Amino acid sequence: MAEFTLDDLKRALDADDEAAELTDGELDTSFDDLGYDSLALLELAGRVQRDHGTSMPDDAPDHMRTPRAALEFINARLTKTVDSGV
Repeated sequence: MAEFTLDDLKRALDADDEAAELTDGELDTSFDDLGYDSLALLELAGRVQRDHGTSMPDDAPDHMRTPRAALEFINARLTKTVDSGV
């Protein structure tokens, strides 16, 4: 499976047009400070689950406080899915 990239994250978040487009300089800025609320992160987890066929736990937003943390968490989940053959 290909890596989930910043561009993938932007597309997933911009589906709702809630906040400004992310830049590389904002990878460690909290989603709260970027204008994304917990509902947006729940929707992100749902999109990743649906579009990439991986299981996302209910507490996924707790692990995705910044864009960098989201990318790391999502990629770890995708790797787990591939490794387990799910």
